[in-house]
Amino acid sequence: MRVTAAASASTTTPVADVLAAAVASLGGTERAGQVQMAEAVAEALSEGEHLLVQAGTGTGKSLAYLVPALLHDSRVVVATATLALQHQLVERDLPRLVEAVKDQPGVDASYAVLKGRSNYACLHRIRAGVPDEQGALIEVPQGSMATKVLELRAWAEQAAEDGETGERDHAPRHTEREWRQVSVNHRECLGAAKCPFGEECFAERAREKAQRSHLVVTNHSLLAIDAIEGVPMIPEYDAVVVDEAHELVSRVTQAATDELFAADVDRAASRSQRHVDGSEADDLADAGDRLREVIADLPAGRIDALPDALADALAGVRDAARACLSAYPKSGPSAPGEADPGLTQAKGSVQEVFATAERMATGSEHDVLWVTEAGPGQSGRPPHLAVAPLQVWGPMRDRLLSDKVAVFTSATLRLGGDFGAVASSFGLKASEQVRPDEAPRERTEDVLPWKGLDVGSPFDYGQQAILYVARHLPPPGRDGLGPAQLDEIVELVDASEGRALGLFSSRRAAEAAAEAVRERLPHLTTLAQGDAQLPELARQFVEDPHTCLFGTLSLWQGLDVPGDTCQLVMIDRIPFPRPDDPLMSARQRAADRAGGNGFMQVAATHAALLMAQGAGRLVRTTTDRGVVAVLDPRLATARYGGFLTSSLPPMWTTTDPGLVRKALSRLAATADSDAR
Repeated sequence: MRVTAAASASTTTPVADVLAAAVASLGGTERAGQVQMAEAVAEALSEGEHLLVQAGTGTGKSLAYLVPALLHDSRVVVATATLALQHQLVERDLPRLVEAVKDQPGVDASYAVLKGRSNYACLHRIRAGVPDEQGALIEVPQGSMATKVLELRAWAEQAAEDGETGERDHAPRHTEREWRQVSVNHRECLGAAKCPFGEECFAERAREKAQRSHLVVTNHSLLAIDAIEGVPMIPEYDAVVVDEAHELVSRVTQAATDELFAADVDRAASRSQRHVDGSEADDLADAGDRLREVIADLPAGRIDALPDALADALAGVRDAARACLSAYPKSGPSAPGEADPGLTQAKGSVQEVFATAERMATGSEHDVLWVTEAGPGQSGRPPHLAVAPLQVWGPMRDRLLSDKVAVFTSATLRLGGDFGAVASSFGLKASEQVRPDEAPRERTEDVLPWKGLDVGSPFDYGQQAILYVARHLPPPGRDGLGPAQLDEIVELVDASEGRALGLFSSRRAAEAAAEAVRERLPHLTTLAQGDAQLPELARQFVEDPHTCLFGTLSLWQGLDVPGDTCQLVMIDRIPFPRPDDPLMSARQRAADRAGGNGFMQVAATHAALLMAQGAGRLVRTTTDRGVVAVLDPRLATARYGGFLTSSLPPMWTTTDPGLVRKALSRLAATADSDAR
């Protein structure tokens, strides 16, 4: 373990002084919670003690961890869940902060952003072409996407000439399929030593800049691949700040999830045809056909024990892929420009098939395997196999927390009034928590001390927000929204005169609510997710206050609409995971078998995180006012309702529908008056 209790910042400059200088330079206002958080982060980095910090919206948590990170004596990695926050840090917060504090003693203001290789344009693919299914290189893209691909190529060439980053975020608008024509994943990459364009490579330049930088901004997935999967992606570091930490377990799980389509096997076999002289590529194609037949006969859902037919099919794909790999010509060291990109990328596709089939065929008790449902319509994805880790807290503890200092921060970490549920999902034990009145605890290989800190919020939720639980409604059923729920939605939206964000558990429920509101309140504008791209929907929602926006999961966490635009947030039902969700149901069952309460540890914790995030859409500034309306009476009547309610911001609570409608009407009238 490189981290020791003796590790400390090499400067005597108090973090509060540098933070104050930064806030003053940026024209901001000092906030008590921000100062408290910054000092706690600095102490955690200094003492080698893990820290969970709940910091409400408006606290200014980015500065509160960036300042101590810049003052720390060794490299610090900052990992975010969303591209939006990563963009905010790199394009806005860090440049302004560096300009503000660059002359402060003890500050190392160098920073870099680092993403997975497929997030950068590949100059070799752009200049040499894209392999077709047989591995031959196509120099000119074919079909309707040719114009867009040529535009992306021109953009990348200009970026190389101008010394830009070549990142996907800065590229012209494009689809996933179009981007794949100008990028490669890590298996397809030739490697800088073999690539004729290695010195210009955008991904390599990003890695080199990160090597020279004190602060490296990356994402949860890359952090997981580097620390947990053991694939070196990030330069050596001793400390990590995980922002949007409520998303970490989900992102780590995604990074460790593999999928296997019969079409993947077909493609790998087809690509291998021109590189393998024997029958190995044909044998791999035959194995893919057998896998397709077996998957077609299996029902969608979790597979607890491998059926013989599936076990044989997976073993067949694994063995055929291994034989195909062995049949590829052996290649020794080569000079730049001598590598065969078609061969490298074809072999990479076979390696990927082999690794996934081997993992699935093993049938490890630490993995969950399932058959996915077919996607809707002719363009939907066919049924295929997926495998994910049963839990990630063990690998996170062993491969990240035992070796680093970690600071986890989010507006949502304290569930049911305690940090324990979230901390345990990261791999920290309740017995290791250091309470405020306890002496510091020594960190050892077996004991990883951690603290939890809630710095509160600048918002007065008791005065700014009402939590309304529609206790009089019937419990939600499996058939979606009933007449009573639709009536309630229409009455609430009517009282608020629009200005409503509806967060629904399914696309069907969101569309049913939108249809009802359009029919009964035609004078309002009602938007449903899917009517347009999310940025366009958000723009319309902000521009016209008499608008409703109804949608599903991406709206629960990804929408920031301060002001009178949003005075009503409706949640149709407690967002428990679906009973047939393969991974969540397996985790719940495992918790039960271990002697815990699977429902509370998995389902209720999942619901509490989502509800807290959804409720957080309402109050985004100190002047926002409104209502969070939960149309699920179980929040008031069920035994677990207290746990869920105590995970939400401390809003004033009522079950009186008449009182709520009057409050919404007053808010709407005030907003209209102010607008005039």
